[in-house]
Amino acid sequence: MIKKKHIAFIIILAFVFSVIMPVPVKADTVDVKGESYILMDADSGKILLAKNENKKLPPASMTKLMTLILAVEDLEAGKVGLKDKVIASENAWKMGGSQIYLEPGEEMTYEDMLIAIAVGSANDACVAVAEHLEGSHKNFIARMNHKGTMIGLKNTHFVNSYGLPADGHYSSAYDMAVMGRYALNYPKILEYCTIKEYNLRQGEFKLFNTNKLLWWYQGADGFKTGWTNEAKYCLTSTVKRDGLRLIATVMASPEKQGHFRDSMQLFNYGFARYSFKNFFPRGSTCGIVTVGKGLEDSVEVVAEEDAGSICLKGKEKNVTYKKEIPQYINAPVKKGQKLGEIHIYDQDTLQKRVNLVAAKDVKRSGLFREILKMLGETYLL
Repeated sequence: MIKKKHIAFIIILAFVFSVIMPVPVKADTVDVKGESYILMDADSGKILLAKNENKKLPPASMTKLMTLILAVEDLEAGKVGLKDKVIASENAWKMGGSQIYLEPGEEMTYEDMLIAIAVGSANDACVAVAEHLEGSHKNFIARMNHKGTMIGLKNTHFVNSYGLPADGHYSSAYDMAVMGRYALNYPKILEYCTIKEYNLRQGEFKLFNTNKLLWWYQGADGFKTGWTNEAKYCLTSTVKRDGLRLIATVMASPEKQGHFRDSMQLFNYGFARYSFKNFFPRGSTCGIVTVGKGLEDSVEVVAEEDAGSICLKGKEKNVTYKKEIPQYINAPVKKGQKLGEIHIYDQDTLQKRVNLVAAKDVKRSGLFREILKMLGETYLL
């Protein structure tokens, strides 16, 4: 017969172990009603939580994220300008669903068109931009599919640029999250996606952002909602808090505003369990390299991106780094030239390599300056 004091000891021991031993959280404990979902670390692409993430489903207006990627890509390449006039065609005018009611022949700036897509989810603006960039909507769709292949989408095929139901038009939660991660390369996309209200046509037409997370969830700054009877409620979104940026996609959430609720559940899960340990923010100085035969004797090296890694909260001490920077390099040096690397480790496992690049140009010096430098060094000796 077990004595009472032994029973008390066992109870105390069980309590202690329940405190110090973490209980694993299962995906089914997250109350997400969407048919398919994913939570991804934006920095590494690591999947933190997922269900049916590769299932092909209609993406509805989340399709417009790829439209914005191509539109901003051309903007940054100088193929089009923000103030360029885009002329609406009859094809754009015929569009149904969410729209800004473009008239055939109506002119609007390229920037206003992009904002109409990002904020108001305007189908007619998608067609107008597609035709402006590629001559026809069909050509633009071909480019969308090519871009999808280039960035690694496996379960996506576009039939239009706006997301209304069509045979063969589908994506997956994983692919949409990959699109969101790629879109982060273009700050203009986030800039437009964070606009809550916008006036078109000199204030005669007001847009309200369809992504209510901008109001409801701290740190939310992208991307696109989607809804049709076929697709139900969908959302690809991103949130950044304390250096940690997460991406979530929810597809086929059955209830009105359920895509917002489901997404907040995913983000709550992520931010409760993970943090981002950052050693050197993007653009910060990480060291100095001596420059020979240059107009300047040294150049700073800066981090090309955030030099850090996601980790479980409480395990930050396991994340470390090593720098590899040469002591000496000969001029000329170009701004942005790779001069070294930072390696980020979680314990002994390499998580990430970050390029260290020259902060500015250092031109090669002439023979006369080199002679003067030698004479100066001789005098000092």
